[in-house]
Amino acid sequence: MEKKLASRKSDRSEVRGETEDFRDHLATADKEGRRKWVYPRKPRGRYYRARIWLTWVLLTIMFAGPFIKINGNPLLMINVVERKFSVFGVIFWPQDNLVFALGFLLFLMGIAVFTAAFGRLWCGYACPQTVLMEMVFRRIEYWIEGDAPAQKKLDHAPWTASKVGKKLFKHGIFLGLSFIIGNTLLAYIIGIDALKDLITDDPRRHLAGLGFMGLFTLLFYGIFARFREQACTFICPYGRLQATLLDENSIVVGYDYKRGEMRGKLQRAETAAARSARGAGDCIDCFQCVSVCPTGIDIRNGTQMECVNCTACIDVCDEVMDKIGRRRGLIRYASLNGIEKGEPLRVTPRLVGYGVILLCLGLGLLALLVTRSPVDTTLLRAPGALFQKAPEGRISNLYLLKLTNKTHHQMPVQLKLENVDGRLTVLGGQLDLPAERQTEASVLVEIAPEHLRSGTTPIVVGVYAGGKRLNQVKTVFVGPRK
Repeated sequence: MEKKLASRKSDRSEVRGETEDFRDHLATADKEGRRKWVYPRKPRGRYYRARIWLTWVLLTIMFAGPFIKINGNPLLMINVVERKFSVFGVIFWPQDNLVFALGFLLFLMGIAVFTAAFGRLWCGYACPQTVLMEMVFRRIEYWIEGDAPAQKKLDHAPWTASKVGKKLFKHGIFLGLSFIIGNTLLAYIIGIDALKDLITDDPRRHLAGLGFMGLFTLLFYGIFARFREQACTFICPYGRLQATLLDENSIVVGYDYKRGEMRGKLQRAETAAARSARGAGDCIDCFQCVSVCPTGIDIRNGTQMECVNCTACIDVCDEVMDKIGRRRGLIRYASLNGIEKGEPLRVTPRLVGYGVILLCLGLGLLALLVTRSPVDTTLLRAPGALFQKAPEGRISNLYLLKLTNKTHHQMPVQLKLENVDGRLTVLGGQLDLPAERQTEASVLVEIAPEHLRSGTTPIVVGVYAGGKRLNQVKTVFVGPRK
C-alpha cells in the first residue's frame, strides 16, 4: 500500500516540480546523519481529548495491576527468575510449554488481524511507549517549558539561572517518574510482595534487586528524556511489519490527496469556488500537520513507517478547515481505496482467512486451558538402577517422581498402577504437595513375573486427588527376559 500511495505522490510531485525523496531518509536526521530534535506543538481536539480519557484508564490499570490479586495470585506476573507466570490469577509453569506456544501464536495472529483491519491503532492509543511519552512526559514538558516554540527558544538560549532551574526541575520529575515506572515493571516480574521486601529490608541483602531497580530507572529515563520517538522508528519492529500487514482496505491515518492537491497558500478573501477555479485544493500548505507530529513526518506524503497513528494531525487539520470554512476530514481515518475510489470499509477475504486462523488458535488454547491438569507429573526410571528380585518372587523397579502443584492450595495425592496388577510404594510416605511448588520423591514399583512381558513392559500410573484422577503418566518396567 505504501508503494501505491508513494507512486501517486510521485506523480503529483513531478507536476509541482518537487523531488520525492522523503522515503530515502529519516525526518529526524539531517544529511550528515545527525539527529534533529523534534519539537512537536501541543495538540488539541476531539481525538486528543479521547486519548486523555483513555490514558487515565490505562495508567490506572498499569499502576494498580501489581496490587490486584485473584485467589491470592497476582493479576499478571512474569517471573522469569523463578520460571513462574501468573495470568488473571492462574499460575503457569515451564511445563505448560504448549499453552505458552499456542498463546504466543494467538498473540501474533491477533496482531496481524488487528493491523490488517485497523492499522496502527494500538500504537496511537494503547502502546505504553506512546501513552507514557506523549500523554505523561510530553505534557509535563509543556507545563514546565511551554509549547514547541518556547522549548526551542529555551534550548538555544544561553545558560541562565532560569534555564538551569527549569531543566533541573523537569529532569528531576522525569527521573522520579522513571523510578516509579521501573519499580512497577519490577513488580510485574517478581511480584508486589517480593518488591515490598526488597524496598523495606536491609539493602545489603538485596544488592542484585536494587541493581535492577536502578537499571530500570535509568533505562526508562533514557527512553523518555532522550531516546523518545527513536524507540518507535529504530527499535520497535511493529512499524516495519505494517508494510506486510496493511493493504488497500486497512484503516490508516490518511491524507485525502484527491481533495487536498494541488496545495497552495490561501489568498485573502478567497472563496472555495475561486480556489477551485485556479486548480488549488483544500490543503493550504500551512504545515500545521507537520508541526504537531511527534515523529516529525509529513502525513501528506502518505503512510509511513514512522507514523504512530496518534491523530494529532487530524485534530489540527480539522481546526484549520474550520477556520477557512472547509469541511473537516482532509486528514482522517480512511483506507487507500476509500480515498481513491470512495469505497466503504469492507471485510476482505484476507481478513476472513486471518479470522478463521485466529478462531482456531483461540479454540485450541481454550481447550488446553479447560483440560489443563492442576498437577504436572514426570516419572522416570532411576538412572543406572537395575531391576531387583524380591524373596517372594516379585520384580521391582525404582523410579524418580517429580510433581508440580500448579494450584494455590496444598494438595495430597495418591498414585495407582492403572494397567497391570502390582504394588506401588512412595518412599518417604504420603505425597502432600505444597501450593505452587515442585515435589520430588522416589517410587518403588513391584510386579509379579507372570504379569510381565519379556524385557520391558509398558505401565501406566494414575495421579489421584480426592478420588479424582488428575492425569496419567506412561513409563516402562524392566524385568528379566523369558
